[in-house]
Amino acid sequence: MPRTGGSYSTSDLSRKSGDIIAEALRHPVTITQHNKPRLVLLNIDDYERLMRQSDARSVGTLETMSGELLNKFEAAVDAYAETDETNR
Repeated sequence: MPRTGGSYSTSDLSRKSGDIIAEALRHPVTITQHNKPRLVLLNIDDYERLMRQSDARSVGTLETMSGELLNKFEAAVDAYAETDETNR
């Protein structure tokens, strides 16, 4: 049943879901649609590990920046403006 590379079509998924899920518990499995990768099935431990490693930055505004970071940001803008003035 397992194909090399752990890749299955959406048709395979509907016909052999139990076998594919069992394989996905061991390693990530790619699901293709029209011969293009569309989904990846992976076990919860791998998913949680990926989520922990993901970029945890969040979007903010000048108003939500810490004072220290705002000072660094302003200094960088000022330095850029001075460089831009010099290059004109």
